[in-house]
Amino acid sequence: MNDYGVVLESGAVRFERLLPGPVERVWSYLTESEKRGTWLASGAIEPRVGGTADLLFKHSQITSEQPPERYREMNDKGWPSKGTVTRYEPMTALAMTWPGEGDASSEVTFELTPEGDKVRLVLTHRKLADKAEMASVASGWHAHLGILEDRLAGDPPRGFWSRIEGLEADYAKRFADLPA
Repeated sequence: MNDYGVVLESGAVRFERLLPGPVERVWSYLTESEKRGTWLASGAIEPRVGGTADLLFKHSQITSEQPPERYREMNDKGWPSKGTVTRYEPMTALAMTWPGEGDASSEVTFELTPEGDKVRLVLTHRKLADKAEMASVASGWHAHLGILEDRLAGDPPRGFWSRIEGLEADYAKRFADLPA
């Protein structure tokens, strides 16, 4: 399976990962603050459509690597994110709005499908403003999903900061020929 996200349509990227199951375990890494905080962001998500999603991205909790200077504050102090749950189907799907630049928001959807002792995770991020935002968001998801894979497999988490700039460059190249 190719780890790189693919463009679905203008402003939308999609990732697929086949993760160690069972589905209840993977669901817990999406919905439980403490577990989600080991690969993405901690914080409460109200388990209902219309509920709040108050996330805190604090990368010092997911990696021991030193960040590039431009990310130092987010790494050390954290970056709060407020969204709204738009879909909540236990063990199957979770979607929420995702803050963007200014008042713009996008939407992230996680969908889970059991496949034997594995679980297929499909992550779709829609309503991204432009190619630059798509490349930035895609590289972030790529790195975060790698850490999720490692956590679920019981492996030491791979690097985040050591990979992010290379991933940003890769995605910028991949998305360069997309229509503006």
